[in-house]
Amino acid sequence: MRSRQDVWWQALRGAAAIVFGLLALAWPSVTALALAVLFGVYALTNGTLNLTGAFSRDKAGKARLLLVLRGLLGIAAGVVALLLPAISALALAVVIGVWAVATGVLEIGTAVVVRQHGRGLLAVVGVLSIVAGVLLLLRPDVGAVAIAQVIGAYAIVVGALTLAEAWRRRRSAAKPERHVG
Repeated sequence: MRSRQDVWWQALRGAAAIVFGLLALAWPSVTALALAVLFGVYALTNGTLNLTGAFSRDKAGKARLLLVLRGLLGIAAGVVALLLPAISALALAVVIGVWAVATGVLEIGTAVVVRQHGRGLLAVVGVLSIVAGVLLLLRPDVGAVAIAQVIGAYAIVVGALTLAEAWRRRRSAAKPERHVG
């Protein structure tokens, strides 16, 4: 039962990422203030859902620790963005870039530690997170529009991959086991 609940939390994380990405792409010329608030809400939501997933019964050891770290990192990034929304676009790009790289490393670590089918999608999400973060850190000066476009595209892709993994987990849990006899 708990595993089914984890799938829904994962699906909710994917949907939140897609909504955030679409909003960032729909209004790429928003001010840094609006982008900071939008990112802050997304990071808090994602962090909270990661923490919730970390304490499910089927998570233990390193997998739980990595989810807790991802959750705390998301919450910390969200709090910084919401408490200091007037930071410049440059500072916002750095905060989001560091968050994306660190999250990507933790997602790859989770994919390595978790021994279940479909962990490859989590590794792909981790690599995409690192690439998006490095792009932001290499060129934080490109402006709020470019930052919104990179973040929006990244969030949509990560959200779609997260939803795909939730769908795969839901389908595999629903399949009756076959016994070869």
